[in-house]
Amino acid sequence: MDKKAARLRRMRRTRERIKVLGMHRLCVHKTPSHIYAQIISPEGNVLASASTLDKACRTEVKHGGNIEAAKLIGKTIAERAKSADINVIAFDRSGFKYHGRVKALADAARENGLQF
Repeated sequence: MDKKAARLRRMRRTRERIKVLGMHRLCVHKTPSHIYAQIISPEGNVLASASTLDKACRTEVKHGGNIEAAKLIGKTIAERAKSADINVIAFDRSGFKYHGRVKALADAARENGLQF
């Protein structure tokens, strides 16, 4: 099994578990250049999103593929979730390891009021 197939298998397993719980989820996706985060309802609707491609975020970070950018996205998504009256979520890391940028985003979201 190659690296991408293993990540996709982990992703499916996590999403099925979150679906059973019926919670809002914070879905994270990363590429070498950018990081993206979305709050998705149990029905599958996107309620809030943030990424390093947003104009507000582009002015604050020089490169979107580093830990500083992930911290900014975590803070931004937490603020947008709170404005949509969402406080408790499930963290969907999309099969990525809980390390580096994914961990930085999650920690920043927790520090700014999201509970998961």
